[in-house]
Amino acid sequence: MTTTETGHTQQNQTIADKQPVTVEVVVPLPLDTTFHYRVPEALANRIKPGLRVFVPFGRRKLTAYVLRFSTPPEGQQLRDLLDVLDPEPLWTEAELTFFHWIAEYYLHPLGEVLKTALPTGINLQSRNSSDGEAVSGGKKVRLERIFSALSADAPARLRGKGLDILAFLRQSGPVSTAELKARFGECSPNLRRLVELGLIRMNEREVYRDPFAGLTVAKDSPKPLTLHQQQALTTILTALDGNGFAPFLLHGITGSGKTEVYLQGIAHTLAAGRNALVLVPEISLTPQLVQRFRARFCDGIAVLHSALSDGERYDEWRRIRRGEVRIVIGARSAIFAPLERIGIIVVDEEHEASFKQSDGLRYNARDLALVRGQQEQAVVLLGSATPLITTRFAAQQGKLGYLSLPERVANRPLPATSIINTRMTAESPLSPQLIEALADNLERGEQSLLFLNRRGFASWLVCPACGADLQCPNCSVSLTYHRQRRKSLCHYCDYQVPAPCICPACGELELKEMGVGTERIEHELLERFPDARIARMDSDTTSGKGGHARILDKVGRGEVDILVGTQMIAKGHDFPGVTLVGVLQAEGSLYLPDFRATERTFQVLSQVIGRAGRGELPGRVLLQAMTPDHYGIAYAAEHDFERFYQEELLFRQELNYPPFGFLAAIKLSATSEKSLTTAAEQSATVLRAIKNRLGLRVEILGPAPAPLYRLRGRFRQQILLKDASRAALRRLLIAYRREQSLPATVRMAIDIDPVDLL
Repeated sequence: MTTTETGHTQQNQTIADKQPVTVEVVVPLPLDTTFHYRVPEALANRIKPGLRVFVPFGRRKLTAYVLRFSTPPEGQQLRDLLDVLDPEPLWTEAELTFFHWIAEYYLHPLGEVLKTALPTGINLQSRNSSDGEAVSGGKKVRLERIFSALSADAPARLRGKGLDILAFLRQSGPVSTAELKARFGECSPNLRRLVELGLIRMNEREVYRDPFAGLTVAKDSPKPLTLHQQQALTTILTALDGNGFAPFLLHGITGSGKTEVYLQGIAHTLAAGRNALVLVPEISLTPQLVQRFRARFCDGIAVLHSALSDGERYDEWRRIRRGEVRIVIGARSAIFAPLERIGIIVVDEEHEASFKQSDGLRYNARDLALVRGQQEQAVVLLGSATPLITTRFAAQQGKLGYLSLPERVANRPLPATSIINTRMTAESPLSPQLIEALADNLERGEQSLLFLNRRGFASWLVCPACGADLQCPNCSVSLTYHRQRRKSLCHYCDYQVPAPCICPACGELELKEMGVGTERIEHELLERFPDARIARMDSDTTSGKGGHARILDKVGRGEVDILVGTQMIAKGHDFPGVTLVGVLQAEGSLYLPDFRATERTFQVLSQVIGRAGRGELPGRVLLQAMTPDHYGIAYAAEHDFERFYQEELLFRQELNYPPFGFLAAIKLSATSEKSLTTAAEQSATVLRAIKNRLGLRVEILGPAPAPLYRLRGRFRQQILLKDASRAALRRLLIAYRREQSLPATVRMAIDIDPVDLL
């Protein structure tokens, strides 16, 4: 990495003139301003833009990021920075341009953007070292000791294990401590003695923590393509050879081979000397996708997601920064990966809401992929079987290239789908038709998948005497009963009480179980099919490291007959042995107070339906619904995206929702309901005054309580802004930030292009 030419020139001139060097920095705090510091002469030769420095800030000391060499405002009293924390810059000039764009678009302080882009914990100030570890910028670097033989003659008194180790080192060359211990057992005293005698030398080298440890895959080769795959790939390769920005929607039905198109496009990119960035929405998708990529490309792959330890994530980040990696695969935070020479960016399952960060810097990695692709002059592939309405509309308007994969590979048919009306049958969550189909599948030795987007044993416990239910004291939700853990839990703040328990309102000793979750479905299946191998995949069963991969591997090896799970089983997994899919409570997300509720219902149903029949045997889907005629459910069962898209588009146009309008939300929260209400009303008054003064037409909705009114002990209200112009929203919000003064007890967040309105 290099600093800018301008920066070098200014630095050299200032040093030559013996004038103090000054730098402009930002700090990782919610402040929209920059700060100037003087560089002590002892540090002047080490300072560059893109480094972290240690600075005095008020009465404390913290990490800051150097933006540029600067001329401070005249008359300003400058303080000296204390230390330089990095030997080389952490980002390039192009990456800093990207971060500046993010800060401006999302109206978020640049210092916090840079902090978000760096590995977790890198700004810790501890710089102590310990045996076997060194500390680099607050993160421990793992060191490995390497021993090698010297040419000195061994004394005659050297015997036993020490002599054996020396002979081995002279024969084999440099060997690590771990290898020596594996061969000779505990030998640390022997090694120390050999070093003291001058017979061997000890060196240290840095080693990376390996998130792929224990993962072995067989070598894979490119698969033959269908006609539509080949047409899509040809278009992509032409765009890659053009070395310019080229965004595409790759709209392929489930099982149509989108991943193979990604792989062959990336292979072409690597051959041309450029690199690839692949974004996936969920950690649960990463193990299977990484295996496919490692089988095809072997080495040069890094992964970035929240399931890694801090040390693993830091090591992966450094591998990428040092240019040791050609492909980066990860969840939304991977959009910040310090990968240079990017030729292609893939956003798999581009419709997923999890690409949007819900707190702090509220960025959308899917949108930032397009921005970074434009800045890098790269090809960007947005892939999905159920693309966002806004993405499909952009392709229809010619803003994205449209690539279609309308058929499954090997001419496999889409699964036959039947809707079971459960409106009048509430006795059991499993309909007789579904039970019979599961029994038939078990008899044939085929795998089944059951989808219910609610974990736990029962949705809530209710008192049969007084009707009261167990409520979370911190959130506006009922506690979910988990029989296996013997607890009732809040899935938002993790508040929990032992269960069963007495009614808190009237003291009734027995509470009634209401609603169902994946744990109860698993329990019922075990009672009905005691010989079946049943597994459950939800947040409770995948919380440990590698939890997703363990379950997916068992399914892939055919060691599971029936897999029960939440939406994480619906997202892009390839289960060739699954021939039956059952969907329980298909309308579960249909009536949420969000204009995207129908779109999300259609997407999750289409995705889970697409898990059936991906292998040699045809698939079948039974979809249980109390509202079978709703277009979001009916079109999903018919595999008809286009008709759903046209109907949903009419609804959006009528109300000026995206893609016909743009949204921003002001989200306010406080522990005091009264202070929150006052602040929300004042904010709305200020917004309307600014709107009138600037002559804007922005529609201001609210303030209104958030549908989930209390969350983690804080009351929440929001104001929704809607307009046909992004520029108008931006003018209003910039003025609001400048003019609104909120009490310290009230938190305010601006959410540009909000995805979650709950």
